[in-house]
Amino acid sequence: MRKINLIIKRLIDFFGSLLGLIILSPILIIIAILIKATSKGPVFFKQERLGKNGKVFKIIKFRTMVVNAEKIGSGLFLKSENDNRITKIGKFLRATSLDELPQLINVLLGQMSLVGPRPPVPYHPYKYEDYNEFQRKRFLMKPGMTGLAQVKVRNSVSWDERIRYDVEYIEKFNILFDFSILFKTFLKVVKPESIYLQDNAQK
Repeated sequence: MRKINLIIKRLIDFFGSLLGLIILSPILIIIAILIKATSKGPVFFKQERLGKNGKVFKIIKFRTMVVNAEKIGSGLFLKSENDNRITKIGKFLRATSLDELPQLINVLLGQMSLVGPRPPVPYHPYKYEDYNEFQRKRFLMKPGMTGLAQVKVRNSVSWDERIRYDVEYIEKFNILFDFSILFKTFLKVVKPESIYLQDNAQK
């Protein structure tokens, strides 16, 4: 049954991301223009992330911070929405999660799924080989644009605590569970809330 669910999941990912890119193309174009008009640098931000079984891929997002932001100030950490490295349009994009929309390309390419654990960078907070046996379960499925941890706690708890939600998702996975998470994600986008933890705001 799980295998059938995984096949259905990939079909939904492919056609869902393709349809999403087509329908949302006007919004994507407007966002791209606003980013280019309000700050120097590229429209997209690409960064290496850990995918299924620890395989590295480049995630695609709309750029919400100044160029080379990870090398300025507190690096990967964002302690609040008032971080001066976040651009004016970037603050809105992050609050509404619209910066995540280009990841539909990652989903279309089969590197990500619509639902799954969020992919961390390869070197923080751990390297793949440093995750223990329990924690590595989160890498048994493709990373997602949204996930159980995103709708439950987002970045309001530590990375280790979020992993428990990721593993819970892996163990409970089925298509209906995915649809439930997608619906809750929609509600989160409609009603934005704080996404920051004082000492850990990796997104």
